[in-house]
Amino acid sequence: MEQVHIFFPMIALVGLTFVVLLLIPYVRFKAGFQGRLGRDDFKFGESPNVPSDVSLPNRNLMNLLEMPVLFYVACITLYVTQNVDGIALFLAWLYFGLRLCHSVVHITYNKIFHRFLVFAASNVVLAVIWARLFRDLFK
Repeated sequence: MEQVHIFFPMIALVGLTFVVLLLIPYVRFKAGFQGRLGRDDFKFGESPNVPSDVSLPNRNLMNLLEMPVLFYVACITLYVTQNVDGIALFLAWLYFGLRLCHSVVHITYNKIFHRFLVFAASNVVLAVIWARLFRDLFK
């Protein structure tokens, strides 16, 4: 197994993060041109006047900068310790897929139950990645 392959799901997640980042100015400018935003709506962060569909991509970006930090650290640790195997790679791609699904649900129809299921599943996969990593480091 090529150890470097663990970086591919990381790169994919970074790509998703940048796509969501680029979505933020798009929805903000669109809402601004439609007259749905006030002059001071972003003066001190997002004011309560910002429509929910405009603030949603920003919330999703914040989600992509929270738990995935543990994913990045785990992947780098797997690489450095030469513990990347087929299962680790599968779990890393599964984690990316679940985070992608979470972002799609969150940014599109945002049904809370669906979003929660995908988010919870991604956290279970992340916990399994870390459990395997700890097992491999301390065996």
